[in-house]
Amino acid sequence: MITVNKQLISQIAVDDWYVKWDKLSSQIYEAHATRNGQAGQWMLQGITHFIEFLIEVSGVESYDIQASYEILPLNGKERLLFVQANPAQYASYRQLDELYKETKKRCARLRM
Repeated sequence: MITVNKQLISQIAVDDWYVKWDKLSSQIYEAHATRNGQAGQWMLQGITHFIEFLIEVSGVESYDIQASYEILPLNGKERLLFVQANPAQYASYRQLDELYKETKKRCARLRM
């Protein structure tokens, strides 16, 4: 299991990470609501943002799909695979949103 660097998941760092997702999430939701075809591109940015955070706080050079990460919530790896396979689907957006929320909560638990 790849452990998290607890110094990198301070409340300020996690909040900054989540604020960016919150902005992207609004854009993705709007794209789905208006069916303007841009949801996929916003989702790819959200997925990249999530994986970059995972890499940074885990102290690895790249994301290894086979590895187990302490920071990921329950079934996080499988859920992320689903999102990556279907980025333009609304179900993927909901799943990614939940991954962000659960990862934020997990960071808080790991800080203790």
